[in-house]
Amino acid sequence: MGESADPPFETTYKNLFSNSPDSTLQKDSRQELVEESELPLVDLNQLNLGDLQRQACQKLIARASQEWGFFQVINHGISRDILETMRAEQVKLLKKPFLDKTNYKDLNFSAGSYRWGTPSATCLEQLSWSEAFHVSLSDVLGSGGLNSLSSTMGQFATMVSELAQMLADILAEEMGNKTCFFKETCLPTTCYLLLNRYPPCPLYPQMSGITPHTDSDFLTILHQDNIGGLQLVKDGRWIAVKPNPQALIINIGDLFQAWSNNVYKSVEHRVVANPRKERFSTAFFFCPSYDTVIRWRGVEPGFYTSFSFGEYREQVQQDVDIFGYKIGLSRFLA
Repeated sequence: MGESADPPFETTYKNLFSNSPDSTLQKDSRQELVEESELPLVDLNQLNLGDLQRQACQKLIARASQEWGFFQVINHGISRDILETMRAEQVKLLKKPFLDKTNYKDLNFSAGSYRWGTPSATCLEQLSWSEAFHVSLSDVLGSGGLNSLSSTMGQFATMVSELAQMLADILAEEMGNKTCFFKETCLPTTCYLLLNRYPPCPLYPQMSGITPHTDSDFLTILHQDNIGGLQLVKDGRWIAVKPNPQALIINIGDLFQAWSNNVYKSVEHRVVANPRKERFSTAFFFCPSYDTVIRWRGVEPGFYTSFSFGEYREQVQQDVDIFGYKIGLSRFLA
């Protein structure tokens, strides 16, 4: 009998399970009926069809970022071959035996790049039933493609980085701000990838694949499979995102909300566990260097104080260590 690929959730977190009565999560919103909805769909080919269609496309991107904090894009310029190869390499990596993943040394991944569960969790509501490799692109790009995984990640990240730069520039332009800020501060080597796997969870629907959170970057670009499970808050209630195999999902992060003075919204989202099927997703996080200062440059007063990305990350980690969850932008209100 081969070694399991799944992390030992139930044994490692047995105290959380034993200290939580069956009734603990009975009224949890994860057990409520959640409506499924399609995200606003943007055909990026419209950017190439003349001024009127380009302007309409840009306004759709901006409106979705204001009203939803999420949208999906097709004709995004990233080939199906690259996406399918990236998925295959990721599945191969995350299906390795658990101990092989914890000691993975085939690439120049930084120490601690493999993570699973929620070490800071003090209750089941804070526990994520998932595992992932957190990969800094500075460890991948320029490494010469040590193997097929490294080479594929490099190709994928380079193409997705270009997409993120274009979308960030569009969002800035729609605020009347043509700027080189993102090209100067969000370099491919300051961004990172998250290679996610959500094992089947027999405790569904009491468990989260990833607990509710917002992202701490400017933009996140997500390539997911067709299993579903992604949910977001819209108008005060949770909405399940209907998977679209042709599309990439884009969402606004905390830094863009602060940089835009709340014009664009960083929206709380989560992944719900699945009782029978595993789920895979690849997320690209569009991040600046740690010393990049985030500030509102408009005439009217800003909602947030100026802060560097490094300061923001440090505050988030402190809060997670102390409270078990991220507090986020409210720490930096003006």
